[in-house]
Amino acid sequence: MNVAGNSLIKMGWVAVLAYMAVILFFVVRGSRRNKSIKDYALGSMSFSPIAVGLALAASMTSAATFIINPGFIALYGISGVISYAITLPFAALLSLVILTKGFRKHGSSVKALSMAQWMGTRYRSKGFSLFFGFLSLLLITFIVLIVVGLTKVISKTLDISELYALIGIVIFIFGYMMFGGANSMVYTNTVQACLMLVVAFIMVGSGYEHFSEGVHGLLGKLRAIDPNLAGTTNTASFLFRDYFEIIVVQMIVGVAIVCQPHIITKSLLLKTDRDVNRYLTVGVITEMIFFAVVVTGLYARLTFPDLIANGAALKMDGIITAYVLHELPVVISLVVVMGLISAGLSTLEGLIQSLATTITADLVTPLGGRLLPPEGERRDKALLTINRLAIAALAVVAAILSWDQLVNPKLSVAIFAQNGVFAYFSAAFVPILFGMFVKNTSRLAVFVASVAAVVIHFSMYYGKITLPFTLATGENPGVAAAVAIVASVAIGGAIQLMQGGRADVQA
Repeated sequence: MNVAGNSLIKMGWVAVLAYMAVILFFVVRGSRRNKSIKDYALGSMSFSPIAVGLALAASMTSAATFIINPGFIALYGISGVISYAITLPFAALLSLVILTKGFRKHGSSVKALSMAQWMGTRYRSKGFSLFFGFLSLLLITFIVLIVVGLTKVISKTLDISELYALIGIVIFIFGYMMFGGANSMVYTNTVQACLMLVVAFIMVGSGYEHFSEGVHGLLGKLRAIDPNLAGTTNTASFLFRDYFEIIVVQMIVGVAIVCQPHIITKSLLLKTDRDVNRYLTVGVITEMIFFAVVVTGLYARLTFPDLIANGAALKMDGIITAYVLHELPVVISLVVVMGLISAGLSTLEGLIQSLATTITADLVTPLGGRLLPPEGERRDKALLTINRLAIAALAVVAAILSWDQLVNPKLSVAIFAQNGVFAYFSAAFVPILFGMFVKNTSRLAVFVASVAAVVIHFSMYYGKITLPFTLATGENPGVAAAVAIVASVAIGGAIQLMQGGRADVQA
C-alpha cells in the first residue's frame, strides 16, 4: 500500500538524492580533519555553542519523536500526549540542565571521549569502564528503531520495497559515518535541526481545522471514535493505564534519559565553559518545540479513524508517514518527509559515532592494546581503521535486527528499543548522579547499583512483574526502568552510607 502520488514519488527521488549530496559535502569537509580517534569523537574544530545546541536538540530528538511516538498517540490518544509531550519533556530537559555542567566539568578535565571513559576515570576503575563499554552495546536497539522508522518513510515516499530501502539506508549512513565523525556531525545536525524546526511547525499546525470548535470539539471527535482516546488515562493500552504510568514513570525515566552517550557527551564538544549556558538555552527551546510534534498522532487518528488507508490496515510505525503523504500538499509533504528523515539521521549519526568510539576506545584498546602500534601516528591510523571496522559490524547487526522488526514487530519497534536503551541509562544513572554530587564516593556502591539496575530492569520486563499500587506491569519498559532506577538509587545510597567513612573515590 502506497499513499504517495506519482508526482511526489518523482520529486521525492530528486529531494532524497540532493539531501544525500549535501550530507556527503559536510562529511568530506569534516573527514579531512580526522587524524585520530579523538578527532573523530570530539572534533578538532571550534564549534559555535548555537550549532552544538541545535545538534544536541537534533540528536536528542529522533525518529521516535517524529515518526514512532505519534503512532502511539494515534492508538491511545490524550493519555499519550500527557505522557510524551508534557511529563517526559519536563523531566528530561530539567535533568539535562542540571547534569550537563557537572558531567562536562569532569569530562573536560580528563579529556573523556565516551561515557565509558568518563565512568572509568571518575571512579578510577578500568573494570568499570569496560563494564559500561559492553553495556553500551544495548544502544544498538535504538539504532534499530531509527533505521526502521527511516525505512518506513523512505520506502513509502520513493515507492520501493522496505528491504531495498533498508539496505540503502544502512549502506549510505553507516558508510559516511566511517569518515565523518564529530567534525562533520555538528554541521549536519545543525542543518537537520533547522529543517526539523520548520517541519515541527508544519506538523503541529497541520491539524488546525480540528480545533474549529476548540479543544472540547477536538476531544468530542476523538470520543466519537473511541472514548478511551479522549481520556487522561487509557486502560486499553499497556503504556498509559493510570497516572503512575503516565506521570510518575515518565518523570523518573525523563530524569535518567539524558544519561545516554549521544546526549550528555555533546557538552564535551564545547571548547570553553562560557559557552554552556547559550548551548543549553538553544538546545532546550528547540527540544520543547520538537516534543510537541507527537500531537500529530491525534490528527492522524481523526484522518484514519479505523486506522485503514486505501483499504489496508496501518501498522503503528507507519501511521504518521501515511498521514503526511495523504493529508498534506505535495510540496509540503516533501518538506515534511525531509524533516522526518533528518529527525532519524540526526540521532542515528550520534549513536553510530558514540558506539563506534566506545567499541574502539573502551573495548578494543584495553582488551587488545598490546597488539596495537606504540603511541604515535601509526597507532592513530590503526585506531581509525578499527573504528571503521566497528561501524561496518554495527551496520550488519543493525540491518539484521531491523529487518526482523519490520517483519515481526511486537506492536512497535519502540518497545524493542526502549527495552535496551532504558536498561542502559538505568545502569548509568547512579554513577553519573553520585559522580557529580557525592564528594567521597564508594566504588562498590556505584558498581552494585549499576548491576542491580540491569538485573531489575530485565527481570521486570521479561517477567511482566506487576506492582500492587498500579495497573502498570514490567511489560511496559518504562515501568521496568523506573523501578530499576529507584531501586538502584536506594541500593547505591545504602552502600554509600554504610561505607561513608571508607569511601575510596574522591571528586
